[in-house]
Amino acid sequence: MLRKILLPTIFALLAYGFWASADFKEIAAGIAIFLFGMLSLEEGFRAFTGGTLEQLLRRATDRLWKSLSFGIVATTLMQSSSLVSVITISFLSAGLLGLSEGIGVVFGANLGTTTGAWLIAGFGLKVKLSVYAMPMLVFGVILILQRQKALRGIGYALAGLGFLFLGIHHMKEGFEAFKGTIDLTRFALPGFFGVMVFSLVGITATVIMQSSHATLVLTITALAAGQITYDNALALAIGANIGTTGTAILGALGANVQGRRLAGAHLIFNLATGAIAIVFIYQLVWLVDALAGVLGIPATDYALKLAVFHTLFNLLGIVLMVPLISRLVNLLCRVIKAPKTTAEAPAHLVSAAIEFPDTAVEAVRKESIHIYENALRIITHALGLSRKELLSGEDLERLIANRDPPSDFDVDAEYQAGVKTLYAAVIVFISRAAFGWQQAQSQRLHWLRDAGRDLVEAVKALKHLQKNLLAAARSSNPNLRREYQRVRVRVLSLLRELEQIRRIVADDVTILSLDALKLEVAAIDREATERIYRLINEERISPAMATSLINDYGYACAILNNMIAAGSSIFVASSHELAGAQHAIRLTSEELDQVGAEGDHRRVDAL
Repeated sequence: MLRKILLPTIFALLAYGFWASADFKEIAAGIAIFLFGMLSLEEGFRAFTGGTLEQLLRRATDRLWKSLSFGIVATTLMQSSSLVSVITISFLSAGLLGLSEGIGVVFGANLGTTTGAWLIAGFGLKVKLSVYAMPMLVFGVILILQRQKALRGIGYALAGLGFLFLGIHHMKEGFEAFKGTIDLTRFALPGFFGVMVFSLVGITATVIMQSSHATLVLTITALAAGQITYDNALALAIGANIGTTGTAILGALGANVQGRRLAGAHLIFNLATGAIAIVFIYQLVWLVDALAGVLGIPATDYALKLAVFHTLFNLLGIVLMVPLISRLVNLLCRVIKAPKTTAEAPAHLVSAAIEFPDTAVEAVRKESIHIYENALRIITHALGLSRKELLSGEDLERLIANRDPPSDFDVDAEYQAGVKTLYAAVIVFISRAAFGWQQAQSQRLHWLRDAGRDLVEAVKALKHLQKNLLAAARSSNPNLRREYQRVRVRVLSLLRELEQIRRIVADDVTILSLDALKLEVAAIDREATERIYRLINEERISPAMATSLINDYGYACAILNNMIAAGSSIFVASSHELAGAQHAIRLTSEELDQVGAEGDHRRVDAL
């Protein structure tokens, strides 16, 4: 509703400005070109996501000081705290980053934005930037037209810088020309009231343009042209700092609870920093004057003094807030509570996680674990045990000795709600994430998609097995009951082993351990076949019973093989390179068939 009112109002004001003044057109065009430059610069840096940037973020955030440093350096290089915030929220939503580390990155990003003010005030206003903008645009556009992703990324970054420089040039020229038409300093508001009013103007401008950089550039160029007073410019800078939280809040709308908590931390930090700057503005102005003298900044260079002020109050905010991060985390966890998850609803497939390849893969992996746990619960329950009993160290034969499979457990309903629905959500998520990824991440995604299909097949095999398990429990033939009891024990035993392997920390033994389980399944199949032929030869079971048993052992082996196959994709190393190596050394179906060839020959001879 607000957007429907706000957008036409902005268009109407712009149309009036274009009609009233040609100089206003110059300023407005400068802002538009600058904003387009920021979008192009972000697009350029996005070309380098999908590996390098994500790995750097993961490695550079294991300590608070590293998180702060990453936020400062990344924002300085990219000149976009918005992109840094979006990447951080995406990583936080996927669980690749902790809340404390994410808060550190956002705090650092706030300080990193101040470098833009220094560059514009110290360089942009003293040099004719349009001279540098044109070659950047020419080379940038040529590179954008190339097919190679890295070259296109460099092209967008160059074009973005060119548009930024061109935008600053047009804003500067516009304000210089504007002085001949109207003196905006007539609208200056002195005192504390002026600080509050212009802070609000800075907030509004930043929310509309979705860029504190654009607000600061506008402020600095207007200040350099003498169109706003120094005091009012300081207030605009404070407002721009507070208004930038709007971008983080919008980015968190598609995030999970951790992403929303990070946006809350960003809002609290900027509001606290802004409040400190407003309350102590005159003390900070005195400190800026003192530092300007030390740094050799002329007393009349208000643009550079504004950059000092912007850096100073952000640095002050970090010094005050960093010691309180643990308390801030506790507060956010109490106020923004995690919703209760259900077996039927996707828990990790949030929109924020789809932004970048690594986070998208991690979201799918975690959702695959969710499906795996549902499948494990369904299979275990249908065979007569609870999840807790399966994971206990108690003897499985003793646990199910006098316990029949539950006859009232609807496997099909559980499958539809807890496996099929989630797998469909994974497929939709993967289809939405179909952009140009590096090979390693693309492979991981295909493996995880196949893992979901394996889990679906495992529960489908259980549906076929359940019918005969229930019938065998009521059979008068003790040999048949004993064999079906053995089926349950064998399946539950290997599922217990699979869960133990899942908890192994050492990535390099996981695939080998899973291969060992595959060999156990092959051995179970061979031994079962030999035992069934012996029972039928001794006339202890009928041919019809033997046929059912052979089929049901097949279903039991299908359950196990599919659960193990899913585990080989879900539980492998988080490193793409190591995961690829593990998949390369795992036993293939042909190799497993070769291992079981001797047992197959026995079956043929017996038949």
